[in-house]
Amino acid sequence: MNTIILTGNLTRDPELRFTNSGKAVAGFGIAVTRKYNDVETTSFYNVTAWDTLGENVAACLKKGDRVMVAGRPEIREYDAKDGTKRQSFDVVADEVGPSLRWATADVVKPDRNTGSRSTTRQTPDEEPF
Repeated sequence: MNTIILTGNLTRDPELRFTNSGKAVAGFGIAVTRKYNDVETTSFYNVTAWDTLGENVAACLKKGDRVMVAGRPEIREYDAKDGTKRQSFDVVADEVGPSLRWATADVVKPDRNTGSRSTTRQTPDEEPF
């Protein structure tokens, strides 16, 4: 399976929807900017996150947030309004997380028994996981 990893900024707030069977799906855009020899280029990607990942993305992230996305690439074909065939390069996310390069984040894990959420932070004296 092919995997793609992108780091960029959300171009719009994640939109959470549910399928007829009740499965959650969040869609959002990401802009990835690169600079090479003083030339800056930006590529735009549509990202889809399913199930709990989609719900968490919609609850935690907003337009402008810098994120890292790992997932599988998908090329989608569609008919444009003018009747021509078009293609879209999309990413189906396996993992999404905030980039900590210029920001901090709190990890919130739901309690499996009650469903309530609690913030967990590791102090420097604690052993990792």
